[in-house]
Amino acid sequence: MNRQLSLNAFVYPAGHHEAAWRHPTSAPHRIYDVDYYREIARTAEAATLDAVFFADGPALQGDVTYNAVGRLEPITVLTAMATATERLGLIATASTTYYEPYNLARLFGSLDHLSRGRAGWNIVTTGNDAAAANFGLDAHPDHATRYERAQEFVDAVVGLWNSWEDDAILLDTAAGLYADPSKIHEIDHRGVHLRVRGPLNQPRPPQGHPVLVQAGASNDGRAFAGRNAEAIFTAHQRLADAQAFHDDVRSRARSFGRNPDDVKVLPGISPFIAGTEEAAKALEREFDELTVPAYGLRQLEKITDRTLAHLDLDAPVPPGLFGDSGDVTDNQRSRLQVVAGIVEREHPTLRRLLHRLAGARGHRVVAGTPEQIADTMQEWFTRGAADGFNVMPPSYPGGLEVFVETVVPILRERGLFRREYTGRTLREHLGLGHPANPWSRSRTRPVGA
Repeated sequence: MNRQLSLNAFVYPAGHHEAAWRHPTSAPHRIYDVDYYREIARTAEAATLDAVFFADGPALQGDVTYNAVGRLEPITVLTAMATATERLGLIATASTTYYEPYNLARLFGSLDHLSRGRAGWNIVTTGNDAAAANFGLDAHPDHATRYERAQEFVDAVVGLWNSWEDDAILLDTAAGLYADPSKIHEIDHRGVHLRVRGPLNQPRPPQGHPVLVQAGASNDGRAFAGRNAEAIFTAHQRLADAQAFHDDVRSRARSFGRNPDDVKVLPGISPFIAGTEEAAKALEREFDELTVPAYGLRQLEKITDRTLAHLDLDAPVPPGLFGDSGDVTDNQRSRLQVVAGIVEREHPTLRRLLHRLAGARGHRVVAGTPEQIADTMQEWFTRGAADGFNVMPPSYPGGLEVFVETVVPILRERGLFRREYTGRTLREHLGLGHPANPWSRSRTRPVGA
């Protein structure tokens, strides 16, 4: 079979445009309604998408005065979505800074069991300073410390998922033997940041372990992804930048002795879709005109760590205000570089810059016909910039419905996307193998345990 796209529906409650909640194609009154998420899941599964994906953070992010920024806890929501579907992958974000390994291993292991092998964990270290106070901390840990803890955390969680060998359960009712305790192991993780004994109090997940996903693009984030990630969510405006990122993370994976084909790079794309290009651009303007500048300014100030309120909204952004875009293969503050790159190339007014970022927070926004959207996706896919996409509809549920009804059929006609599921698990959808359990190869403690 020819190489095919991986496609996820990135679920943002009312939609990815910051003014989505004001647009008639959204349903902000339903974002705390379980049936709303079940309907989204059914729409995604009917289109044979790989997965739905939820971002998350342990703090109220954004100004609730102007936007529907509240969130339900994603693993709970995904469990509900699992009951409405049979094949759709279920990916949630969870922080290595504000969880403990044992609790997180149980949560995602339970989701994998209950969904029969459809779970994925988007690993983040959390970049939001507001989260610290919610967990009794005076300050947010620094970048380097967060990534040191993250690596320990992943090692411990994967160790816990592996703590039961695949054949540990005997179910020998005649002999009265449920499980073989010699095949259930303490991991005894003792690191700089974490101590975890184990074993986990549930069998190994159906997938071996949930798919490991990562979204950081800094140097530390790329190194972490090269070592651990099986799918990478990323934000790029230009094909060349996406190609460089794709090559870089594959090279890093190879340096850790991994097969780079086992790392799927999935940039975000937010499509405004209409019957003509002019109508699609008009739709985008319609969303932009619903934005509240005070909200966009506050979000931009958080991204860039700059004070902007004194600037004229309709004057050009001062050159160099956000630094320069730098070398795309050597970046410590990736989203800031996206903003700097837009200013360098487009010389926008501040209002126009706010509109550029309102659509998908720095991810690529494309306005056009279904064919033009498909053309963009095909170009990035065939030219080594992407293995698939995180689809970020401007509004939910309407934006997702338009994408699956108009763009997905074109991708299928071009042989770029499946017409039906061929597997049942998220690993199978992504073409990833079942990870070996190191305990099963040896009766002694595996290296690194």
